Amino acid sequence: MPGPSNTLLIEGSFEELADELSHYLDEVKRKQGDTNTAVQTDITPLLEQNQKDEVLKKLVTGSAILNSAPEKEFIAAYNLLVHLVRQSPNLNIFLPKICQNLSSPVTSSPTNGPGLALSVLTTIFNILPQDNDVRYHVFLAILRVIRSSGSFELLRPQLKNLDSWIIQWETDEEDQRKLYLTIAEVAEEASEEEQSYLYLLRALRTIPSDEASSAEARQLSIRALKSALSYPTHFDFQDLTSLDSIQALRKSDPILFELLEIFNAQVLDDYNDFKDEHDDFISSQNLPDEILVRKMRLLTLASLAASSQSRSLPYQHIARALQIPSEDTEIWVIDTIRAGLVEGKLSQLNQTFLVHRSTYRVFGEKQWTEVQGRLDTWRASLEGVLAVVRGEREKMLREREREIRE
Repeated sequence: MPGPSNTLLIEGSFEELADELSHYLDEVKRKQGDTNTAVQTDITPLLEQNQKDEVLKKLVTGSAILNSAPEKEFIAAYNLLVHLVRQSPNLNIFLPKICQNLSSPVTSSPTNGPGLALSVLTTIFNILPQDNDVRYHVFLAILRVIRSSGSFELLRPQLKNLDSWIIQWETDEEDQRKLYLTIAEVAEEASEEEQSYLYLLRALRTIPSDEASSAEARQLSIRALKSALSYPTHFDFQDLTSLDSIQALRKSDPILFELLEIFNAQVLDDYNDFKDEHDDFISSQNLPDEILVRKMRLLTLASLAASSQSRSLPYQHIARALQIPSEDTEIWVIDTIRAGLVEGKLSQLNQTFLVHRSTYRVFGEKQWTEVQGRLDTWRASLEGVLAVVRGEREKMLREREREIRE
């Protein structure tokens, strides 16, 4: 995988090495039964005329056959091709085709092929200057190979470098979006749901405000929204609602946007009312109702805990809000704690859940009112404590005065 820049050392003149590679390409072709073309014959007059770029065009065009080269010779042959291409001032013309070949299956080694291709692509990536924007295309090729082989773990350590690479390559918003979407797809196929959603969200953020209602923005927004709803462990929807392209769904896809608003701030009763009003909408959108119901129960409990003035929730109240049997209350409270939405202590004796910390799903006027009410309660409590302290202090002073007089 990409790492520190390095150097590829191969001895020999351009003419000698080009002739050697062309001979090798012809040998591999003949072994595959192709005797119609001869790369060596084509490049010989070009070498005599010192037309290096024309020679490279022939070599790069014929290099697709390297994917059927013996496994032990694969890396050496591609490294020789890369070495020759680097000697051209028009390097950027030839590397995309080589990357395309390396992104294709290595037919001579289905098992080890992805690893072989990644080795060569990594070499190409690392020998290029850090600010060379061709690195962007090489990295896309690396992503395609990782996607085909399901090797997301090889990619994970490199993602921390992505932001600095994008700055070095001076990548525009459209290319950033393409890169983020590719990473999202690689992560999704590796069942890395949160990583996939994260990069899908980053792709959405590259869409300018004046294009928030475009067809592409709508497609990506719906995809991101469905992902956020479907992922069992995703509970924060503020990152979506803050985006212009998501807000544009209010007009283009009002029912889907209504569903987002329910998961953002409302409770299970509202979700059930939504399903009654929009029959079969959930199934028509291929959304997993079982997961959605579970998430709404957890979010509903989070809302109950956040809005409780007494910080004490009776089991009966929780069971009614979550529409569950009362004997299942503790299980759902524990699940909500595990999801990180609340913290607290269960009291089986008193049949209550004592809330220590809760997560506000949204923080608007209603939440400020709740905070104000809680502060008023605390102030009244403190005033009561202060009154008791003052009373005791005055009592103690009176007793001391009486003792002095006596």
